[in-house]
Amino acid sequence: MGSSETDETLESYGADIGTRSGLLTRFREWFLVEGNRLTVAATVLIGIFVLLVGLYELGVITFVNPNSVTRVASGMIAGTFSLVTLVVSVNQLILSQEFSAAGKARERLDAVIEFRQAVADDAAVPASPASPTRVLELIVESIHHDATGLADAVATHDDDELRETVVRYTNSVQERTDRIEDRIENSKFDTFSAVSAAITYDESWHLYVGTHLRGEYADSLSPAAMAQLDDLIESLELFHVAREQFKTTYLQQELTRFSQLTVYCGVPSILSAILVGFLYADVTGPSVSAVVLPYVVSALILIVLSPLALLVSYILRTATITRRTASVGPMVPQKDPDEGPFDVSLGDQR
Repeated sequence: MGSSETDETLESYGADIGTRSGLLTRFREWFLVEGNRLTVAATVLIGIFVLLVGLYELGVITFVNPNSVTRVASGMIAGTFSLVTLVVSVNQLILSQEFSAAGKARERLDAVIEFRQAVADDAAVPASPASPTRVLELIVESIHHDATGLADAVATHDDDELRETVVRYTNSVQERTDRIEDRIENSKFDTFSAVSAAITYDESWHLYVGTHLRGEYADSLSPAAMAQLDDLIESLELFHVAREQFKTTYLQQELTRFSQLTVYCGVPSILSAILVGFLYADVTGPSVSAVVLPYVVSALILIVLSPLALLVSYILRTATITRRTASVGPMVPQKDPDEGPFDVSLGDQR
């Protein structure tokens, strides 16, 4: 590692968003991940209503032409049918993952039990908690404890470069685990809270750095330091497995909930689109006063677009969570090939 490298070279990349601040960033995080999905969908619909009314007040659009409005209503009916059909297909895909024979179900159960026992052994507790957030908190505490033990084990090492490198690494791990612990303490004890906290920590980068340090300094570290480093890597691996388990469970629940809400909104949406057409069915013109017509039609359009607003709110969250957790172990695909604190060219191995 060159002398020009700073602490940033051992920092977390990708999913780590804990240090980001600013009003726009907080709104983006609320809109993409943190906010209640129904509230986000309602926000989208309110924005559309304000846009329609604003364009009408500016004279950009009008609601008096029956042909154009009825064509729009027909398109919305067809679009709603297509969206509901798509959601039903997604729901069937989710359900297909739940159907399993006794042997496969037994394997899944054994895998979960084995993982929970590994967490309990790593944290030295009789049994891992039932709550997802408590399991995550237990693993984070183990990571923090192992990082502290590693820093203590190299505190008296003769090699200044090795000691400073390891300490920078452990400081980075401790800083981020402290941040996650604070987040968990202020969260609810549900699956989404665990996922929301887990995606703010890029454990893949720390796992990569840890495995590289183990390979680079295997002959230089003391047995006690190597044992602490191995424990830290094992805890980081458990964190990754826990995050993927919680993410899978949460996405199943989220997409199923989205399917239910879309079906609930589908019938009112289609009826509202039909009603828009009926408002202009009279040969004498719209059946409501021209003064309130733009607002009535805009409100009906919001009902028609409610399944689309749900689609936007739910898919944005699921896609954001999936993107931020794309790394598999120490493989970090979102990073540039040459980005990182270590030189891993082939020439170093000769």
